[in-house]
Amino acid sequence: MDSAAWLKRDAASVWHPFTQHSLWLGDEPTVVDRAEGPWLFDVDGNRYLDGVSSLWVTTLGHRTPEIDAAIKAQLDRLDHSTFLGATHPPGIELAEKLLATAPFGDGPVLSKVFFAGDGSSAVEVALKMAYQRSVQTGRARPLFVHLREAYHGDTLGAVSVGGMELFHATYRPLLLKTLPVSSPGVRAAGQTPVDRAAEVVAELTALLHERGDEVCAIVVEPMVQAAAGMLTYHADFLRAARRLATEHGALLICDEVAAGVARTGRMWASEHAGVVPDLLTCGKGLTAGYLPLSAVLTTDEVYDTFLGTPASGRTFFHGHTFTANPLCCAAANAHLDLIASRGLVAQAAALGDRLDQLLAPLADDDRVVEVRRIGTMTGVEVRSVGERTGAAVCRAARGRGVWLRPLGDTVVLMPPLTLGRSETELMVSALIGAIDEAVR
Repeated sequence: MDSAAWLKRDAASVWHPFTQHSLWLGDEPTVVDRAEGPWLFDVDGNRYLDGVSSLWVTTLGHRTPEIDAAIKAQLDRLDHSTFLGATHPPGIELAEKLLATAPFGDGPVLSKVFFAGDGSSAVEVALKMAYQRSVQTGRARPLFVHLREAYHGDTLGAVSVGGMELFHATYRPLLLKTLPVSSPGVRAAGQTPVDRAAEVVAELTALLHERGDEVCAIVVEPMVQAAAGMLTYHADFLRAARRLATEHGALLICDEVAAGVARTGRMWASEHAGVVPDLLTCGKGLTAGYLPLSAVLTTDEVYDTFLGTPASGRTFFHGHTFTANPLCCAAANAHLDLIASRGLVAQAAALGDRLDQLLAPLADDDRVVEVRRIGTMTGVEVRSVGERTGAAVCRAARGRGVWLRPLGDTVVLMPPLTLGRSETELMVSALIGAIDEAVR
């Protein structure tokens, strides 16, 4: 069956995420049939370089033999077991491996892992932990501080600490009360990242001076606001957020769902600032894109506030049916082993440097507003020449054999961390050719 036949069936029965279906068929979506390494193949036999790692998750490309084998071996032993009143070796091993990779330094020590299902659910866990911890340490603090332009997922708690009006405005009447501060990644013309960080730190300092005793946590995407268009910011802001959270008795939540697991050229984006959060969320690439799994890393200080008798009400009453599914954990364990054995963090940093070199000509291109990058997380903001310019660039890139996705008029490059030299050159040359075609 060819693409046209599949798309007809799709249009009759499927509602896709983040999709305006009045435009769906006009965009000629790809019907993916199979994948191998960094390549996607559609049902018509066309091949595309997966330039966004299938929405930022396939860190090693597709069909990695070691992860295939780990999932198959686990399937021969245990497909699923509840994590309520039971445990299992893959879950225990994964918690140990995550903690062994966790950022460390002066301040808190990440020492416990709570498993969730996807990025949004991990953020929900962190928010609930932070609030309940405030209740159980003597005073309920009902407010969260977060950044404008933030994106932390699509469940209502995660939306509450988001700041992208296109996604979130409709739901504001349903949401938690929060205190937003400006994005350190949005700079005025000519403003340096250091100066912008100082400006937002001053805003955050003033806010906490006035209302800090009501705040249970400060929520940030460390170093880059990904869904906002790869808005990068200076580490000074993250260091100040850590200091101010401590000064005001609040927790620092670093949402590393997008930026964690080597994407920024460090295992965790927080490491760029030498910061250890009280709660760290991770997901997306945790299983190398094989299966949905996320986690929240936290400290003994937070964990201990939940200890007590059954009658104390201190239990964390949160979880889901598939918490720490053994197949998901097996995939993540194999992935973390490969990150270590292949030196993938350094490899990601080197790939980021190569992207920087190849994209350098766009820095002075009048059709490009800005190129933003940290590690392999790259956004190329093109000048709008009408509605959906970013989408037009991505369609043109697909015609050149590279599959990309836009965030508004920002075209995202986030390839597998193992991408080879020739494939990297193909991806960037296809993007530049697509800009030539679509932005006139």
